Amino acid sequence: MLDLEHMTSLFENATEGIILTNGRGLIVLANPAAERMFGYSPTELENLPVETLIPGNFRPGHKALREGFHKNPSNRSMGAGRDLFALKKNGEEFPVEISLSHYKKNDELFVIAFIVDITLRKEVEQNLVKKQNELEKVTFEIRKLNTELEKKVDERTHILKEALEKLEQSQTELHEALDKEKQLNEIKSRFVSMASHEFRTPLSAVLSSAALLSKYTKEDDQEKRNKHIDRIKDSVKHLNDILEDFLSLGKLDEGRISADPHEFNLHEMMNETLADMKVVLKPGQKFDFKYEGEEKINADKKLLRNILINLISNAAKFSEEDTPIAISVKGDKERSTIAVADKGIGISKKDQEHLFTMFYRGSNVTNIQGTGLGLHIVKRYLDLINGTVNLQSTLGKGTSITITFPNDTNNNS
Repeated sequence: MLDLEHMTSLFENATEGIILTNGRGLIVLANPAAERMFGYSPTELENLPVETLIPGNFRPGHKALREGFHKNPSNRSMGAGRDLFALKKNGEEFPVEISLSHYKKNDELFVIAFIVDITLRKEVEQNLVKKQNELEKVTFEIRKLNTELEKKVDERTHILKEALEKLEQSQTELHEALDKEKQLNEIKSRFVSMASHEFRTPLSAVLSSAALLSKYTKEDDQEKRNKHIDRIKDSVKHLNDILEDFLSLGKLDEGRISADPHEFNLHEMMNETLADMKVVLKPGQKFDFKYEGEEKINADKKLLRNILINLISNAAKFSEEDTPIAISVKGDKERSTIAVADKGIGISKKDQEHLFTMFYRGSNVTNIQGTGLGLHIVKRYLDLINGTVNLQSTLGKGTSITITFPNDTNNNS
């Protein structure tokens, strides 16, 4: 049991506001955090009605709620489904979260209110909404440009229109996923900073190329038109890749992705994946592929393929031209191990501690496109198939990532 000194220290040093009221609704005690929050000096709140801290338009209803709580007390949060506001001594209102607890002493009910000032959280939420509105506005402008381009570049503009419609749909899904994110912490700050940077560059490329297209009206300008159309398509593809990462993360958070194991040939799947991934290689880059052991396994083929695509894409992106990417597979009847190693820029020891965190990017890749979600999603996918990941890297020399997973994903060993 905590002694009185510990209990007093806990009460005095708590970062949340704590207010104790008696059966008549009078404030008996308020800790320093509550006094600072409401702008009162020490002990000034004592013996004041608790309604003193409630904005005037809410006071009549609060008295009835308080009396109802006294008749049927329970530990719970206040204001479920609606915003709560409190009143400072200087008359300023501010948003709060309040949790209630209670106890009895000498047959009198005492109520403890734990109060958190959520002003900063509300500001961050408003900023997120503002950013989303800006993105929606840009999407609307792009759709207008698409209508104009459709008259001049028939077939190629049709491809652009489909890509933009997919972008709009992805943004809607992203908006729904972000609305469900309630933990306003450092991860959200990273998201706002990353999204504003990663979206701005390709959107600017789309807008500038679309504007220039209208100037090339002569038949012998086709090569110039093709150049800007390809630039638009590349930019839209980059935007779509970013949004696909966001959507994958949203589906994982909502539990809409699960392991679906079935038997398949891992060797054949590796060959197919490497053939498809040749398009991401830089000039002179090549795969050095080795396979040993069991070929038929029982696992989720789709999740494994997505993991491999992410790891191989990173290896190619963060390596120089004319460098090999080593991929090795070893397996037995119980588990398989896949390693992807490059001779790229490497990762510092400090950055390695955070690489699987959402939106985190190494300090030496700030000029390379990316969302900071790839390795986080890889880790989440591996969790679904009871797999593990090990990363080894030396700055300036390269990185090796090894994944290990059971050949039967129902086996938790």
